[in-house]
Amino acid sequence: MKRVFLVVLDSFGIGELPDAAEYNDLGTNTLRSVSTSPYFHMPNMQKLGFFNIDGVEVGKKTDKIKAVIARMKEASKGKDTTIGHWEIAGLISGKPMPVYPNGFPQEVIDEFEKRTGCKTLCNLPYSGTKVINDYGDEHVKTGALIVYTSADSVFQIAAHEDVVPVEKLYEYCKIARELLQGEHGVGRVIARPFIGESGNYTRTARRHDYSLLPPKTTMLDVLKEKGMDVLAVGKINDIFAGKGITEYVYTTSNADGMDKMLNWMERDFNGLCFVNLVDFDMLYGHRNDIEGYAKALAEFDERLPEMLEKLGDEDVLMITADHGCDPGYVESTDHSREHTPFVMYGPALEPANMGTRESFADIAATTLDLLGVKGDIEGESML
Repeated sequence: MKRVFLVVLDSFGIGELPDAAEYNDLGTNTLRSVSTSPYFHMPNMQKLGFFNIDGVEVGKKTDKIKAVIARMKEASKGKDTTIGHWEIAGLISGKPMPVYPNGFPQEVIDEFEKRTGCKTLCNLPYSGTKVINDYGDEHVKTGALIVYTSADSVFQIAAHEDVVPVEKLYEYCKIARELLQGEHGVGRVIARPFIGESGNYTRTARRHDYSLLPPKTTMLDVLKEKGMDVLAVGKINDIFAGKGITEYVYTTSNADGMDKMLNWMERDFNGLCFVNLVDFDMLYGHRNDIEGYAKALAEFDERLPEMLEKLGDEDVLMITADHGCDPGYVESTDHSREHTPFVMYGPALEPANMGTRESFADIAATTLDLLGVKGDIEGESML
């Protein structure tokens, strides 16, 4: 094969993993929750065989699938974006990244304030939209940075764009990233700029993630070392801290991400185009917005034929997810420990149901296999 287009529907889980209880996620199922919405409509994915995947109990199964399908287990310890994407790329994480259910230790906050010269507010797990409403006024008045976390391994810094210019906020995040290594090596430091006035603060699209460097080789490194193209769309470049990427572009929405991917489908390249569509997670999963999530899936499904039409005879389209974020799970607004879907279509591929796979890393092994490259990564090819 010449080109692989790998699309991550960020947080689109399809049912709890066997160890979900260890993560307080018993009973979670992102797909089942969004399927209750009248806006849930995925006829094009249905034709490929999405609803035929193991364990999927909603939607109409097709008599004849048109793609290679599978249900994916996460072998890594954790349920966050970074670990999920790393495993998709062939790196299984045996140890979960640190989380801070009671906020960060005072010595971490003290050192961050010392290095930045800024005071901080909050330092608790918080919803990103609620934290700016609860602390936004004090931040605007004092200039102190809003620092918060979640159930995931993240250190997030929110600041009003009129109080802290975005580039300055990025500088503070880089300082935090340098500080948070080793014992406190969180998966991501995230810049969360916002705008607006008291009672009406809203986050902007100028979020930026600063990830740890992947500690081992991923399929991105293998492909780049072989002289192949590794194109990143959305937050993929941030998740891998630029490692193994040959070219990247950021996005402002799912629609923008699909537009940019379709533009790159017009280009003649040899290798991988790795795409993250984050709205499912950021705008809908974390806000328990079932209707919004269902509409976003319907929008993706509606544009799927455009992607399929642009595939050449030696191209493959893969669709998967990195974890769950069940918008119907009232106990939490955080990520959920779930199986993920895998749908792979190419004009030269024979449709097949590959059952349940033991690791997301099988996607990486399959990608390298398709592109005729060998590399020292985890996973087993599905070919």
